[in-house]
Amino acid sequence: MSSQPIPALTAPEPAVDSRALDRSLLHGLAWTSAAKWAGQLLAWASTLIVARLLSPADYGLVGMATVFLGLITLLSEFGLGMTVITLRRLTDHEVAQLNGLSVLVGICGFAVACVGARSLGRFFNAPQLPPVVIVMSAAFVITAFKTVPFALLQRELRFRPLAIIEFGRALLLAASMIAFAVFGFRYWTLVIGGLLSSTLSTAGILALRRHRFAWPRLSSLRHAMTFSIHILVGGLCWYVYSNADFLIAGRILGTTALGFYEVGWMLANVPVEKITAMVTQVTPSVLSAVQADYVALRRYLLRITEGLALITFPVTLGLALVAPDFVPLALGEKWQTAVVPLQLLALSATLRAVSPVLPQVLNAVGQTRVVMGYGVLWALVLPVSFYLFAGRWGIVGLALAWVVIHPLLFYPAFKRVLETIQLPSRAYVQALWPAFSGSVLMAASVLALQWAAGSDWSRVARFSAQVGAGAVAYVLTIVLLHRPRLVAFYAALRGARAS
Repeated sequence: MSSQPIPALTAPEPAVDSRALDRSLLHGLAWTSAAKWAGQLLAWASTLIVARLLSPADYGLVGMATVFLGLITLLSEFGLGMTVITLRRLTDHEVAQLNGLSVLVGICGFAVACVGARSLGRFFNAPQLPPVVIVMSAAFVITAFKTVPFALLQRELRFRPLAIIEFGRALLLAASMIAFAVFGFRYWTLVIGGLLSSTLSTAGILALRRHRFAWPRLSSLRHAMTFSIHILVGGLCWYVYSNADFLIAGRILGTTALGFYEVGWMLANVPVEKITAMVTQVTPSVLSAVQADYVALRRYLLRITEGLALITFPVTLGLALVAPDFVPLALGEKWQTAVVPLQLLALSATLRAVSPVLPQVLNAVGQTRVVMGYGVLWALVLPVSFYLFAGRWGIVGLALAWVVIHPLLFYPAFKRVLETIQLPSRAYVQALWPAFSGSVLMAASVLALQWAAGSDWSRVARFSAQVGAGAVAYVLTIVLLHRPRLVAFYAALRGARAS
């Protein structure tokens, strides 16, 4: 697959102040991480409480709706946010047209969801599903108003106010979700919570940044629409392969099995959704600012990858190791079936925690068609793998497909990125090595402790000891064996902060 650079990306750009950009990246990550993690603590607490009050079938029902509505969400976003961020030469009137187009597409998404709600209920044999779909789909219209303003805020590197909005949303949502569950709303707790989340986020963004609307004229948006369509198709393919497992579980294995799998997925993907997603919310703006400077692109890719790996690898591998004790302690014995899928999905999350930055690099340099092509390949292969694996091993098979098939499909995209920005594979492996070696020694210490403890210790004592031993082993490995890399990484961060 080959792709010609998008014209706007090859036009001369003013020189970028690398120190200022480093500072913006660091400050953006600091504010975003502070808000995300404060919000995540609230979300974890509320999720654990809500999971005890709701049943696996409640989660399964909403999961069925999410599979369908997530697809409409991608269509309603239409790749417009990334287009605004990356195509930095769009005029004010073109941005206004994209803003108007966003609202029109959001309204169409709501209409499509309402029309398809009854058919979706029949497909899953769930009569409660149509009203759930209709209520949840109202979020399409709500979020359509924030797509372009949110992208403008990101492009302007205004991450501090975005972080404050995110924390406020998480705080109000956590309190509301617990209240809904306590008062017996059952699956409507999750439905109303999702709608409230969209409303709070949109209100905050519009209070901070608005942009006028204009009727979209495709003749003046042809270039932007080409970019947007590539992003859209790639996003649709991502949605197909990342949700095919939920669709297969709900259709073939049933609501309860889907509930177990969805909770396992939710816990295993905390590092991906809360750490990697936090970073990748900031990186498109930074990468697009240096899209013609491959030296800077290599530097940012390696630093971001190394930082992500240092944080996420011990979390994903550690979760896989302690899952047999963590699940019954946190969620109760009724969730025991989710343990093995959680362990496999956590292992898969190790790769998925560092990989999303790679396609962002290709998008930044204009190779959106290439990213779209890889997405099409994954959307063709992974669903078939899920079906075959689930037919033989159930929800464990679904998780196993992520461990076995996804890395094989990802390798060509990884190789393309390195070739495009002329980055030696050895340099990329070196960026991963401290986190990888530390995680391996952490795993060895946890497994040794499990063997020594056996069944004599209480579950609480065994879980606490595993977490403590793993954390100590990981920190000592990084400090003692990789001190020069740690010092260099810290110096780079300190230099960006002081500049």
